[in-house]
Amino acid sequence: MVKITVGIEGMACGMCEAHINEAVRNAFQVKKVTSSHTKKQTVIIAEKDIPEQELKNVVAKAGYDAVSISSEPYEKKGLFSAFRGKKNEIL
Repeated sequence: MVKITVGIEGMACGMCEAHINEAVRNAFQVKKVTSSHTKKQTVIIAEKDIPEQELKNVVAKAGYDAVSISSEPYEKKGLFSAFRGKKNEIL
């Protein structure tokens, strides 16, 4: 899985966040997408990387400007994730 962080200019409120989230969900297969107008960013969790230009086009079509895009490997963090791989060490 991959975590993609998109810097976005032009979001001013919660409706802007919802508009971006909906546009991304409709254009790509994603596990999760969250936006923050105060942080000026959208964070996308997906199974595979999304082409940068396609993502910029979707954001632009929604009426906003993608100013930066970065991606990194993502590992789901759950309640017991700290114990993964340490089964034999807890004896």
